Amino acid sequence: MSVQRCNWATSDDLLVRYHDQEWGKPNHDDRRHFEHLCLEIMQSGLSWLTVLRKRQSFANAFMQYDLQKIAAMTELDVERLMLDESIIRNKRKIEAIIHNARVVRDMQEKGFRLSVFFWSYVNGVPLKNKWLNQEQLPAKSDLSEQIAKDMRKNGFKFVGPTNIYAHLQSMGIINDHLQSCFRYNQV
Repeated sequence: MSVQRCNWATSDDLLVRYHDQEWGKPNHDDRRHFEHLCLEIMQSGLSWLTVLRKRQSFANAFMQYDLQKIAAMTELDVERLMLDESIIRNKRKIEAIIHNARVVRDMQEKGFRLSVFFWSYVNGVPLKNKWLNQEQLPAKSDLSEQIAKDMRKNGFKFVGPTNIYAHLQSMGIINDHLQSCFRYNQV
């Protein structure tokens, strides 16, 4: 008997693994949250599969998402990354990641935790949607609109309601697995 998955996750083995092992699984790790925020920034305007294929290269380019190291990056580092063919070479996105690392670092010095920030919007309890088909899934929500607005107010760049909604899905803050998907009741 074949396993039922969300439609978007069936066309490539990398998508299948990501869907089955990671997507929608509640996560409270700050580094993982920052990694996904970076990946979702890089994904803007591109396919998620493109980003997944370059995931290890992004981790290498951004020093395994070590905030202190990313926050210390300079214009020379940006220029070096713009020459790195293994990543998406978009200067605005690269600069946004470095800038956001500085914002998170500064907020951490005041006792801020990135995962707590995101989870606080749902009181620590994942929202569980009841979608029957892929067409029902929204690209954004009132919640992602509010979070993106609050993040921009705190100085974050390249965050909007669509990539924040994707972040909420990937980190399991919103369960957007289809009801027919085998992961729906597992996460």
